Amino acid sequence: MSDLPDDSHLEGPYDTLSQTPRPRISNTEFARFIDFIEKFEDETEQSLSMSHGYRELRMMIHLMRNHLAGRMTTPTSLADASGLSYGTAKRGIENILERGLIISRPRTKTGKTVSLHPSPRLLEEWEAYASRIKSLLESVFGMDVNSEQGRQIFLGVSYSSARVISPPTVLPSRLELKGGLRVLMHADPTFMAMHNLKRQLEIIFGLEIKNKAKSIDALREEILANARLEKSRYDIMACDLPWFGELASKGALMPLDQLLKNGGHDLTDFHSVAIQSSRYQGKQYGIPVQTTPELLCYRQDLFEQEGIHPPKTSEGVVEAAKRLHAPKKGQYGIAWNAARGTPLGHSFAFIMATFGQPIINLKPVLGGFEFQNVKGEEHRPMFTSDAAFRTVEYMLDLLKYSPPGILDMSWYSRAKSYASGQAAMAYCYTLLAPLFELKSDSPARKNTGYLPHPAGPESHSIAPIGGYSLAIPANIAEDRLEDVWTALQQLTSASMTKLYLMNGSLANPRFSVSNDPEVSSIAPCIATVDRMAKEGILQAWPRPPVPEITELIGIAGHEIFEVLDGRRSIKKALSMAQDKADKLMRRKGYY
Repeated sequence: MSDLPDDSHLEGPYDTLSQTPRPRISNTEFARFIDFIEKFEDETEQSLSMSHGYRELRMMIHLMRNHLAGRMTTPTSLADASGLSYGTAKRGIENILERGLIISRPRTKTGKTVSLHPSPRLLEEWEAYASRIKSLLESVFGMDVNSEQGRQIFLGVSYSSARVISPPTVLPSRLELKGGLRVLMHADPTFMAMHNLKRQLEIIFGLEIKNKAKSIDALREEILANARLEKSRYDIMACDLPWFGELASKGALMPLDQLLKNGGHDLTDFHSVAIQSSRYQGKQYGIPVQTTPELLCYRQDLFEQEGIHPPKTSEGVVEAAKRLHAPKKGQYGIAWNAARGTPLGHSFAFIMATFGQPIINLKPVLGGFEFQNVKGEEHRPMFTSDAAFRTVEYMLDLLKYSPPGILDMSWYSRAKSYASGQAAMAYCYTLLAPLFELKSDSPARKNTGYLPHPAGPESHSIAPIGGYSLAIPANIAEDRLEDVWTALQQLTSASMTKLYLMNGSLANPRFSVSNDPEVSSIAPCIATVDRMAKEGILQAWPRPPVPEITELIGIAGHEIFEVLDGRRSIKKALSMAQDKADKLMRRKGYY
């Protein structure tokens, strides 16, 4: 499967008169356009004598505005928006329904109450309308609406809308899931954006959504505990990419291959490494909802002031950290995961990968290592390798130029240290980039450079991939599966992904969404990750999804911590880690 998607489907819909492709209209443009049309109609009504009929435009404006804002429209609210008597407005609404411009969807099983939503046809008409008005302004007033000035005057945006993804539409029929849609998620910015959009998603799905958020370790434990139940507590679960080997091998997840085949679901728009990481033994168990590599973030202004070039090697990182380390000014060289256990274990696995060695003895292949079909001796841990020793030496060097409390620092605290200006550099997942890219008071905002992990000696730079995919528990009740699959497809769709990004997330697994100018203008890391995905820099092998990966990372994080804390030599700690890891793998019968 190619990393590069077929983007022919991204071409805008055709203008019905000219039969030429016209550009899509972005969410921002839509909202501003609706405001413009409302004011335009006000002026028209006040200035001209005309018959208003059913005042459909007023109702359309109300309906479209609610759809973009995620607010529910009822027949009563739509009638009120028209300014007509209820009886006249009701006849107008019925006329619009008959023409297929509005979807009427039951809110309850009895169907006595309904909600109203724009149909795909109506959305298409309004996109065409907005494009034509833009062209009209240009032809009548000589305004170049696609120029920087024209966009600012007319729509308040400063980008082309050639590949804009339209907002999500409501499902034609509400989902029928007793007790609502039950989602188990990770407490991070992407899933918090989903939670903040809960009301809008409920309107799209037509039912209540019940979210439960957990920290990373608690999330894994909850998924495993749920797998031991006769019937699942959840409909959809967020799974960290390296967990798929463990969760699939323990029967916690449902294979999605048949569902994908039946629906003709196309996965080529996703970053291929994220799709591959959501598989186990040739079967697909998850659909990516976020791709978030760990990158080296650095303060461009501080580097320029000191005349330092962005580091390309591990030695360069240490040298830059040393030069920027100024404790008396409250500024430290670099923040990174050094807390005991899982955080430090991830640092070890990722940094050792930049020294050319995976945490287990994976088979070398072109461009990296084979991580999807691991066999026999390929499971052997590599804690006593030369790369492992040099990795811990590198960590000890970083320790000299790290902030106070570094031995308690993990994912959130290292990003916060960098965002506050305490650290000049940080190894950080782009998932947490909102802490500085979207915070106006952060000195790192719009001032951050992003690099893949700089290479160790005789190796090359890589960006270890992280992120989550949505999965369905294997023990889900059979009568819920069809609607749950519909919900999962919607939650991972391009239009939904864009919605998360417009509401606080910066982690994106889709090429088409990165190409949307409204999205790419949010923060530079979005385009950076997209480019790395296309160039093959994103890699999953530093944290291979074998069933024992969580335990191996835990062993690394506990044993190596003793070195950082000054209680044990490098050689002794790595030898103890190797012994424990070997016992684990032999017990599993790999060698």
